[in-house]
Amino acid sequence: MTDLTPNEQRFVQKNLNADPHALLLRQTDSDDVRLKVVAAQLVARQKARFKLPSWYANPELVFPPALSVEQASSERTAAYKASLLSQHGGKSALVIDLTGGMGVDSWAFSQQADRVIYVEQQPDLADLAAFNLPKLGGTNIDFPHQLAPHTNAESFLTHFTGLADWLYLDPARRDRQGGKVVRLEDCEPNVLDWYRPAHPAGLRQKATSVLLKTSPLIDIETVIRQLPDVAAVHVVSVDNECKEVLFVLTANPYPDVTIQTVNLRSTGSDERFTFRRTEERAAQVNFHDPMRYLYEPNTSLLKAGAFRIVAERFGLFKLAPNSHLYTSDELLPDFPGRSFEVIGNCKPDRKEVHSFLPDRKANLSVRNFPEATETLRKKLGIATGGDLYLFATTLFDNKKRIIITRKSFYPSLLS
Repeated sequence: MTDLTPNEQRFVQKNLNADPHALLLRQTDSDDVRLKVVAAQLVARQKARFKLPSWYANPELVFPPALSVEQASSERTAAYKASLLSQHGGKSALVIDLTGGMGVDSWAFSQQADRVIYVEQQPDLADLAAFNLPKLGGTNIDFPHQLAPHTNAESFLTHFTGLADWLYLDPARRDRQGGKVVRLEDCEPNVLDWYRPAHPAGLRQKATSVLLKTSPLIDIETVIRQLPDVAAVHVVSVDNECKEVLFVLTANPYPDVTIQTVNLRSTGSDERFTFRRTEERAAQVNFHDPMRYLYEPNTSLLKAGAFRIVAERFGLFKLAPNSHLYTSDELLPDFPGRSFEVIGNCKPDRKEVHSFLPDRKANLSVRNFPEATETLRKKLGIATGGDLYLFATTLFDNKKRIIITRKSFYPSLLS
């Protein structure tokens, strides 16, 4: 681990908004300021400014390389994961974070649990976490690598004889060649292997519950089939970008899996929607051509597959079975997604579309339509921008249409 001298800490704070690369060109090392070290700290801190505001604001912390900051959970998603401890089981005495990384999740868990054990196989990251987390208030976190260097998740669990309330696992989603992987069996560690009762790590024998973080690209139904103990799924987005899919595994799962979706927003209220898979399958949906208002679900809803239940729950009509756009004559300000006022609709024809766009500019989205967004944009001869939003989609009668809309006037929907 690289410690920062007091002068280096002051240098970093003084130059928080500076270009690290320009600093390396303009200045040279002094006796107590190592420019390459502080430049690396500046790059990492700048990446953490909005993602990890508490970390950014603490001048005493030493940051890992910028890549570790990029791969870490954000404070908001970490806090959401920590909130699940009480939601699924009440007060937690012991949480074991088996893939500690930079320590953001361990830190969040420490604010909800009596005790947290942080496990990380990379010694440099583990040393940094042991240095940083107490300075952020994580004084109830244990670091077993300090007593047994090179401790990794498998060796720790193999020798762990207690029973934790929670095990948290965020498997690495890179193969040996550095390529991205998604399926559980391709990640490291292989959770499916560790889940076998005969495996020395024995995930299910070492904790009452397991919280598993997976890629936003994971196939939810496949994981539910692979891991029969799945009791709940949480699909987490930040500002409408899906960040992670979480699986709660318990010893006594409910007969039907609950799926909770959340879109954590920087402005406005967070959007939450909860349903059961049986509700989605049984939901009754009616179809209709575009009415006065059009609704586009947020990314968490779409990822979770809440295609029918959201229509039934909000009393909306769906445009078509596979279009996943909804409509109504009355405005629903609390819809979990974007809402628009419909101006009109037309064929996907350049001349007809231009009649609605005097400046030939609009924001175009494609939903259940045979052409890609950029291909259609060129075909229609429109530029990006402006106040109008176009949705190219297929209606219930299989007609291909362009729906012309603008953001709803309702104040909470303008962000």
